Order: sequence, then C-alpha cells, then structure tokens
Amino acid sequence: MKTAAMLSFAMGLTLGAGALFAQEVTLRSADIHPDGYPTVEAVKYMGELVSQRTNGRIKIEVMNNAALGSEKDTIEQTRFGVIDMNRVNSAPFNNLVPETVVFGLPFLFRDVDHMHKVVDGPIGDEVLAAFEPHGLIGLAFYDSGARSFYTTKKPIEKLADLKGMKIRVQQSDLWIAMMEAFGANPTPMPFGEVYSSLETGVVDGAENNWPSYESSRHFEVAKNYTLTDHSLTPEILVISKMSWDKLSPDDQKVIRAAAKESVGKMRELWQAREKASEEKVKAAGVKIIKVNKEEFVTAMQPVYERFVTDPKMKDLVERVRAVK
Repeated sequence: MKTAAMLSFAMGLTLGAGALFAQEVTLRSADIHPDGYPTVEAVKYMGELVSQRTNGRIKIEVMNNAALGSEKDTIEQTRFGVIDMNRVNSAPFNNLVPETVVFGLPFLFRDVDHMHKVVDGPIGDEVLAAFEPHGLIGLAFYDSGARSFYTTKKPIEKLADLKGMKIRVQQSDLWIAMMEAFGANPTPMPFGEVYSSLETGVVDGAENNWPSYESSRHFEVAKNYTLTDHSLTPEILVISKMSWDKLSPDDQKVIRAAAKESVGKMRELWQAREKASEEKVKAAGVKIIKVNKEEFVTAMQPVYERFVTDPKMKDLVERVRAVK
C-alpha cells in the first residue's frame, strides 16, 4: 500500500511539473525594421517586463528585419496563429479593420501631441477593440513619425511636381487614393523592395519618416526629401487571438499592461532616433525642401469624400478633430 501511495504521489508530482512546464511559452513577434529600431526595441522592452512579471514563464522573441515576411504577409500569419505578435503600420490593416482608415487620413492630426492624446484616450481604445472580430487583439499604438516624400531625380517643391511621378506606397487602398489625389502614379510594393526600385528607376520616389528613410538607406538613392508631413499614422502592436485565448486571464493582464508601458519607452527612443536620423541624412548631402502645405491639404478633400462616407466614420473623424 505504501509503495502504491508513494508511486501515486510521485506521479502527481510529475504531472504537476508537466503542467507547470506546459505553461511556459515563447511568443514570436514580427517586425520589418532592423535591430535597434525603436519599434523593435520597444517590443523587446515589453518582453523584459513580461518575463520579469511571470518569472520567466512567458518570453517574447522579436523577429525583426522582415525575417517572417512583409507586413501584409505577417498580418495573415498572425490572424491564424502562425505568428503570435506583430508590429505593423496602420495602413496594411485598412482593408481588414475599417476603423484604422481614420488614423491614416492625411493631415488629420494637427501634430504629434494631438495624435498622442487621441490614441492614448478612449478613441484609441475603441480602435484597438475593433481588431478582435478579425482574429487579432489590439495592444498598443506606437509612433511612426511624420511621413514626407523623397525622390531620386526631380525634387518636389510644389504640388504640381508630383504629377505623373511613380511613388511607392503601402499596400492600402487609402494610400493609393492619396497618391492619386496628389497627382502621382501610386506603385504599391512591400517595404523591402523599395531600395532597389528607387535605384533602378521602377519608382521615382517614396514617402516615409526620418528613421525609416535613414535605416533603410533610401537616402543613398533618393537625395531629395520634401517636408510635407502628410501623415502621422500610428503603428499598431497586435497579438493573435488564437495565441491570446491560450493565455490565462492573469497572463493576459500582464501582456496588456506591459504593452501599454512599452509605449513610453518607444516614444523616448523614437524622439532620439528621429533627431539622429535627420542629422545623419543631412550630413550625407540630402536636399531638404520646405513647401506650402496648404495646397497639399486642399488636394486631399476627395480622399475624405471617398473614405469617410458612413455616419460612424464621420463621427470618428469629428471626435478626433475635437480632441484638444
């Protein structure tokens, strides 16, 4: 009897240890940017917080530099649980989560401070919640800076200069429409293909923020940077709902809290990186061009008319604009 009892006790310990071991998990997180980029480092920081708060039971492994594919590809993989987490610009989500279109509208945010107040408040929470029906859980918004144009040959000094130019855009109907309204010929393609396309003349230019322009080394082949600041679209950090549902409610709380805390870290890193990137490209001889933004703003009216059509979207735009 004693032997049987001991055997039963030992089996119980083994099963208990197995259950504990089964709770250990590594969440793979995708990012197209290189190591050291603010979004990459922010998710690493989030991983450190999660690991500390779960005694190493939950880890986050950041797969950067597009190791898992382009943003469009990784979104689908994340929805189906092949990838656990993903940091993506709002634009590739536009056709999947309509609410993200609003944050991508040109010249919607007055400045960075306005954007922060919107995404940190109830409107931001509302947009993050809209991801769940699509197999994703929205965790946090990261900065993406002000996006401006850069070109290989002809500089953009006024709106008319964009006419007929082949400009690379993100794979989003909204961004295609924006370029068409600017008078350009939009050329959608993954971020990883832009350098060679600029170099070989497949496109005449592209648009992005200072850190992306610098870290991708696009400034080497496109030496005209025009400060239109046409978009302050935020980045979005999501987790697969399939991966999320495997976590306990307590672990979900840890993940959410760590994601929110990583935002402050990301913004701190972003501000420093933005300044350093600007200085680096200026030192490389890039021509910086200032323009009259009013004509660019006016040209975007058809984009609003096309994409802000139903009452819900119109209300969301007005609520964003009303945030002080």
